[in-house]
Amino acid sequence: MSTTQTGIDFIGAGWNYPLGTDATGGIALVTREREIEQAIRLILGTAVGERPMRPEFGCRIHDHVFNTPSSATAGQIGYDVRQALDRWEPRVDVLDVAVGFDAMESGVLYIDIRYSIRGLNDPRNLVFPFYVIPAQPENGGA
Repeated sequence: MSTTQTGIDFIGAGWNYPLGTDATGGIALVTREREIEQAIRLILGTAVGERPMRPEFGCRIHDHVFNTPSSATAGQIGYDVRQALDRWEPRVDVLDVAVGFDAMESGVLYIDIRYSIRGLNDPRNLVFPFYVIPAQPENGGA
């Protein structure tokens, strides 16, 4: 089976993020599934409006940094993740997005994304930690 039949040509290759060099001193590249994983992390890690030349790029999860943890917040974060990946990562189909509040006291939400690479029967998942500002006591702790 050729790579065209498996969909590997569709995945492609890209620069490693963060940018680095390989053993030969050239720009380090990533390929296949690793390139898609890095692209997803880049999309989710970029706030909409952060890039001056591409102000629409990114994900709106950063709008929820100060929200209180609730099922409504989790639902909105899941919706924002799905919208961003549908728009900016055409190589994947998002199967599910789950938001976990397991480490909320330390200000961490875990976004578990289940996806499949289009053209391949290869379900994958990625857990993206999202950091929020924990609520402060009303009286300042006194």
